[in-house]
Amino acid sequence: MPANKRPRRLNYAVNKKWPKTWGKVGKAVSHYKKLQERISFEWETKWLQNAVKIVTVKLKKYQINLNKI
Repeated sequence: MPANKRPRRLNYAVNKKWPKTWGKVGKAVSHYKKLQERISFEWETKWLQNAVKIVTVKLKKYQINLNKI
């Protein structure tokens, strides 16, 4: 990657505690619900474990309680 290019692959993580758009919160909650459905339907694979880790970190940054989802 050249030195003057912006690293786009690093933009996936959420850096801020509160997002500017509330759509991010809704999408994170729906993503968590879909992952829970997949875990109940499929076996708990390594990919699903990593995806749940990423989503739980996002929800903790947004201060959303997992027990109320």
